[in-house]
Amino acid sequence: MDSTTFRIDVSQSHLDDLATRLAATRWPDELPGVGWSRGVPVGYLRELAEYWRTRYDWRAQEAALNAYPQYRTSIDGQNIHYLHVRSPEADATPLLLLHGWPGSVVDFLDVIGALSDPRAHGGDPADAFHLVIPSLPGFGFSTPLAGPGMGAAGTAGLMVRLMTELGYERYGVHGYDTGSWVAPEVGKQAPERVSGVHVNGMITFPAGVDGETDGLTEVEQQRWQAMQDFNDGYLQCNGKRPQTVAYALTDSPVGQLAWMVEKFKELTHPEDGLPEDSIDRDRVLTQVSLYWFTGTAGSAAQIYYEEMSANSWGEEADAGAGSSESEVAAWGAGPGTVPTAVLVSAHDVTVRRWAERDHHVVRWTELERGGHFLSLEEPGLLADDLRAFFRTVR
Repeated sequence: MDSTTFRIDVSQSHLDDLATRLAATRWPDELPGVGWSRGVPVGYLRELAEYWRTRYDWRAQEAALNAYPQYRTSIDGQNIHYLHVRSPEADATPLLLLHGWPGSVVDFLDVIGALSDPRAHGGDPADAFHLVIPSLPGFGFSTPLAGPGMGAAGTAGLMVRLMTELGYERYGVHGYDTGSWVAPEVGKQAPERVSGVHVNGMITFPAGVDGETDGLTEVEQQRWQAMQDFNDGYLQCNGKRPQTVAYALTDSPVGQLAWMVEKFKELTHPEDGLPEDSIDRDRVLTQVSLYWFTGTAGSAAQIYYEEMSANSWGEEADAGAGSSESEVAAWGAGPGTVPTAVLVSAHDVTVRRWAERDHHVVRWTELERGGHFLSLEEPGLLADDLRAFFRTVR
């Protein structure tokens, strides 16, 4: 594998263009008194867009990303961008970290230090990890997509190749959201090499068989109801017409901002707070800026299309009701052999019996706080659980 060093360097002309577009935004009207119930309120988004235009410092965020070693390579014709942070502890455990949507390598900035160098962060050096943090194909600088077919299994195959070419014979994998689809696939494709799979933000569905919702705990019933009530409009658009959505998001930075910030609002904890109550505002804007500068609104959505068109798991508007056994199987059912840990935040809707049906779950941890974007909201809790799990499987 021929990897080249990489540094993010957005041209000043792109920064100027962003500022110009933000200043020239054509704002819509809105119904009075509806708050967030019908989408992102104009008042909130106006203020956030103005902050993005006049106070947000992309160069500072760019420098923070460039503080870590970055590379680009091509595997089977697909460009892959990745951070490779080796621990000062020579015998550290290699760990592949897989982000979600609407995320990027930025998701893991707040856990890199604690995971790679626990000695410097008051931890046990035996818990150290060598970290490989790729941009998933179609996301960030892992572009352009080489062609169709890059679903969870195809992405996992590239991740296995990446770890092989980096010389890691045995390693762990963590993923959330989109990464929680890909991480178990990595384990299935290389079970002799993956010591453990750790996920949060995992989605589990019933298989449509008799009795599978009987005996659910009150919390599990609430989670299943939340899945059925979930507003999956973004998922349907991403999964069925990603190219059409891409025109608006690639042309309008405020459109890209609204599309992403709505998810940060709905999926952080507590949900009735604003996104910046849970995640630093500049972190959110760095995520949005990365999608904007790389023009990846459409390519990052393609994995939704691949999974939905192949598996039909998004056909039901109620986000999961009526799924068939074959549809569930496409989400990784048929438990693999790799030990799997599931970390459930206060916001997650993961149902344990369905997770255990589909994965070789050996560790189950429930948190009382934190949302879907756990590495951004509660990085310490994520780091602690990763350390605890991989102590048992390394």
